Amino acid sequence: MGTPLDQLVEMGFPRERAEKALIASDNKGAEAAMEWLLSHSGDLECGHVLGQTDSEGSGVQLGGEVGGDQQQHLQALSIKCDECGKLLCSEKEAQAHATRTGHSQFSESVEEIKPLTEEEKKEQQRKLQDLLKQKRADRIEREKNEEKEREKARRKGGKELAEAKQKLEIREAQKLAVQKKREQQEDALARQRVRDQIARDKAERQSKAKLEKQTAEATIPSSIQSVLSESKGLTIQKDYTECRLQIRLTDGSALRNAFKPTDTIQTVIDYVAANRKDSAGSFVFATYRGTKDFGPADAFLTLQDAGLVPSSVLIVKKV
Repeated sequence: MGTPLDQLVEMGFPRERAEKALIASDNKGAEAAMEWLLSHSGDLECGHVLGQTDSEGSGVQLGGEVGGDQQQHLQALSIKCDECGKLLCSEKEAQAHATRTGHSQFSESVEEIKPLTEEEKKEQQRKLQDLLKQKRADRIEREKNEEKEREKARRKGGKELAEAKQKLEIREAQKLAVQKKREQQEDALARQRVRDQIARDKAERQSKAKLEKQTAEATIPSSIQSVLSESKGLTIQKDYTECRLQIRLTDGSALRNAFKPTDTIQTVIDYVAANRKDSAGSFVFATYRGTKDFGPADAFLTLQDAGLVPSSVLIVKKV
């Protein structure tokens, strides 16, 4: 944007006036200096002789003739831009005008820059105020555009960062998937090696047992081997001295008692008749799985023959 001095010169103010305005406004910026310029727009320092210092007289002669002691001196009251016709108060203003417009043809003029009337001052102030408003609006618009560009750049950077992060996460996930698959394959191979080893050990044990059996059979006499062969498939029956019965009554209660294997079904019927608490009446015994019923016809059948030894459950059924 440049310095406040550059901004004022760019808006058309002479550099010396701009510098004076900045000093008068305590260097508070271009707007404060412009306010000062608006309020002092009539303080123009014109009317001095152009091209001479304060200690010198007017040495510029325009269109005069020198004759004897009489010499017509014309005082240059302004500088005129030959290209646009604008009257300027000083050489500095001419230089500022040349810088601003690119004009290079100037000449001294005896035309006086008249002080501004009140209407002209007001018009100049209005134009300067409009210019100031336009500059402010341009600055605000420029700042908005810059903010939009920054926001656009921020969003673009955020989007690119998010995409880069997503790509990185995808690569990490792919690496983890490959690593997990490799670990699963290694675990599967390890389990297969263990199974193969177990199978080999089992086969070795079976082979060793078979060899030991063959070796043992080879050392047993043939007579003993024939006895062992005949004994295969025979069931050795154990002798029990007690038969424990659980008898479930019709009311849900149960009787438990130990009988001899040689006791008969009638013995159990008498026991139940003497100890039952449910209603009286004829009844039979049913096995727990319901495979057979025992009644009066089986009264003299022993518990051993009935297959109730060594223990069984009988259920009382009314008839």
